[in-house]
Amino acid sequence: MALLHKAQINPGKLDLVAAWLPGRPWYDGPAAPALVRVAAARFDDPAGEVGLETMLVGTGDGLVWHVPLTYRGAPLEGAEEWLVGTTEHSVLGTRWVYDAAGDPVYAAQLAAIIRAAGHQAVEEFEIDGERVPRETDTKLTGSGADVAAPTAVTGVEDGEPTVITTDTVTISLNRVPTTAVDPADAGVLTACWSGQEVPVVLARLR
Repeated sequence: MALLHKAQINPGKLDLVAAWLPGRPWYDGPAAPALVRVAAARFDDPAGEVGLETMLVGTGDGLVWHVPLTYRGAPLEGAEEWLVGTTEHSVLGTRWVYDAAGDPVYAAQLAAIIRAAGHQAVEEFEIDGERVPRETDTKLTGSGADVAAPTAVTGVEDGEPTVITTDTVTISLNRVPTTAVDPADAGVLTACWSGQEVPVVLARLR
């Protein structure tokens, strides 16, 4: 379960991503994109410390990019190159926003969802002391995989795909989610959303 807050965020996530995205080696869109949120879903951090969000953003003309983000209450040591920016959250204070490819908590949870044939987290708001569910617009599905759980990230190569090397598996993130799902695929995370009812592959374990 992902607990969300009714809050003001300044600058907003899309503003941060729009400023950061043109510098990525896998980005091939406008130099100053006016981004729109296409879809998004959350994973749980078992420790409850790191926000984990799978975002799909676009320019409204059919171009879509897969931008997973992590949100932290303090800087992640050694991850300066993966910092998207900082934002002020009216409930949680300063948040450090990272490209999730460089965050070991994301790698561990992504692999766990794929291995266990899991799904996105249930999202809830806390309003006046009560938990209110939020309907999600994205379905994430792990295929299952018979691989050992990673315990450490040993390297990241930013590209299309972005390749995260761990001590047990290699995780490939498809930044441009256009790969259709083969029924025989194992070790993949797929997604579908409004306007994309046919699932596409976001990530793969190898």
